Order: sequence, then C-alpha cells, then structure tokens
Amino acid sequence: QVQVVESGGGLVQEGGSLRLSCTASGLSLADYAVGWFRQAPGKEREGVSCVSPQYSKIYYADSVKGRFTISRDNAKNTFYLQMNSLKPEDTAMYYCAADRRTYGCSKQTSSYDYWGQGTQVTVSS
Repeated sequence: QVQVVESGGGLVQEGGSLRLSCTASGLSLADYAVGWFRQAPGKEREGVSCVSPQYSKIYYADSVKGRFTISRDNAKNTFYLQMNSLKPEDTAMYYCAADRRTYGCSKQTSSYDYWGQGTQVTVSS
C-alpha cells in the first residue's frame, strides 16, 4: 500500500524559513514526478513546485520563485521543500503528491496519483 506523508509545517514569522519533508512508502519517489501544492482557506489547490522523474525538470510557481527550493534525498526516499523569506500569503496547507509519469512534471492536481494528508504552514506578519 502506498503512503505519502508530509511533515515540517508550523508557525513562523514573516521572513522566516521552514523546510517541508515528503516521504513515501510503497514506492520510490525518485521514479515519480513529485509535486508540492498548497491550499489556502477558500482557495483552490495550486501547484507550488514540481520535479520530473530523474530530476531533469523543475518547476516553480512565479509566486515562490527565488524563495522556495525543491530537493531530494534518494537514500531516504524523501523530497524537501525549503521555504525562505516566507510571507503571510504563503499561509496554507501544503501537500506533496507523486505522479507516475515517465517524463516532465505537472502543476495540475489531476495529474497526480498519490497524495499526502498535508502539513499546515502559517506565516504571521
């Protein structure tokens, strides 16, 4: 059974940093496209960042470009989202997802096959 789990969320002041982790059981994340999404109250879930299988393509939403960095540790079957210079508008539930495609990565939620339960990020001003 596949399970995807996020962790690392919390409350941070504006300008601070957090590192989110995404780990999986039942699949090797390195063989999947992995995406980070977020959903604020009353808003649709949006793609924040994604990376293709074999790490050949990386995407960042314009709103986080230059502040967020996606990375991985294959030995731990874990992906990370390093979030720096956080803003109140980054406040949301953050989700990790895995897509079994063989190339590229998508910012569309419908492309993803496995989802975690989310981790809350709250940025205070």
